[in-house]
Amino acid sequence: MKNNFKNNKTNEIQNKSSKMVLNFLEKNNLHKKEFAQMIGVTLSYVYNLIDENVPFSTRSITLERIATVMDINPEDFIEYQIPQDIISYSENLLMLKDLIKYNKLSTLEFLMMFERKKRPELVDILRGAKPIQIDFSELKKIAENLNMSKKDLFEMWKKRMIEYLKEGGFNIEKNQKLTDAMFNCAKKEVCDEN
Repeated sequence: MKNNFKNNKTNEIQNKSSKMVLNFLEKNNLHKKEFAQMIGVTLSYVYNLIDENVPFSTRSITLERIATVMDINPEDFIEYQIPQDIISYSENLLMLKDLIKYNKLSTLEFLMMFERKKRPELVDILRGAKPIQIDFSELKKIAENLNMSKKDLFEMWKKRMIEYLKEGGFNIEKNQKLTDAMFNCAKKEVCDEN
């Protein structure tokens, strides 16, 4: 009797997560295949996620991706185990998330502005697992979708470039003249382009 109660409780919890995902897909009229591409899994994996008879995923990365697309915390899934590694969010990522909110977009609406093959990478950027792109043309696409000014776009790229240079062992302070010249030239190119 005691064991039966425990199994019912486990099924109830699992059903909650499955229903959350299914309700999200239905509410947003999002095809399961598109959702699968965004979170980096197969279509059959998504069918398993929404099947109340199949154990819900416990993979932290997958749950974080699902939560990112759904605009919820991964902790909302009872199956989620908080990773031991602490994820730190860069200033650029926080700015990006603020811009999405400022434009009154859900994460899903923001993701749908990009071609399908770019969406999984953006999901990983938004969950803090990958840094924002350093490639200016990629950042420019994000900026256009979020109505960013050229000045804000340049500042985002500059911060990301400084992060990248420091990670590579480049001493910004010792090479101040070089970095100033590089950023001044880049700013002129970005902000003065028509």
